[in-house]
Amino acid sequence: MGSRVRDVVGAAVGLVVASPALAVAALGIKLEDRGPVLYRQRRVGLHGGEFELLKLRTMVVGAEQQGAGYAVNRGDPRITRVGRVLRRLSLDELPQLWNVVRGEMSLVGPRPTLRYQVEQYTPRQRRRLDVKPGLSGWAQVNGRASLPWDERIELDVWYVENRSPRVDLEILLRTPLALFRGTYRGATGGWRPKA
Repeated sequence: MGSRVRDVVGAAVGLVVASPALAVAALGIKLEDRGPVLYRQRRVGLHGGEFELLKLRTMVVGAEQQGAGYAVNRGDPRITRVGRVLRRLSLDELPQLWNVVRGEMSLVGPRPTLRYQVEQYTPRQRRRLDVKPGLSGWAQVNGRASLPWDERIELDVWYVENRSPRVDLEILLRTPLALFRGTYRGATGGWRPKA
């Protein structure tokens, strides 16, 4: 089975299995503040192309124009009550299964980042754009956001250079444990813009 077929089948099965959790989450988001259930954000994918990433909304409407902007801190007041639970369990990422079905993402690969971050990549760091972004990746199962930004990117580049069905399987098997690790890294999520 090719990786594209594997991804689509896996994502479709994931959406079916996750549909009860998605329904409960959507209801909770709607009841809390009546805002939209989904959060859409432009992210950079394969070869630098952009796509619309889907997430369950976990922050107040218009959060990017408040506080730390795109960065999210532990205890960030912009995170809603329902959002705290969704983030803790990483349920906010489930709509990205639809990004996989649409062919914009893969089950495994570097996490998609924002354009302003990609613009500051070194030539070596741009290698992470040689594959589709993923729901989970080598950096996620080896420290996630507890790692400094440069280390995460280096782990992603290692994945690009060493990817194989065995490595993908290892990542998929290690992902559930990684979900219970912390997801915050200071004011910039580990991202340090160049001076």
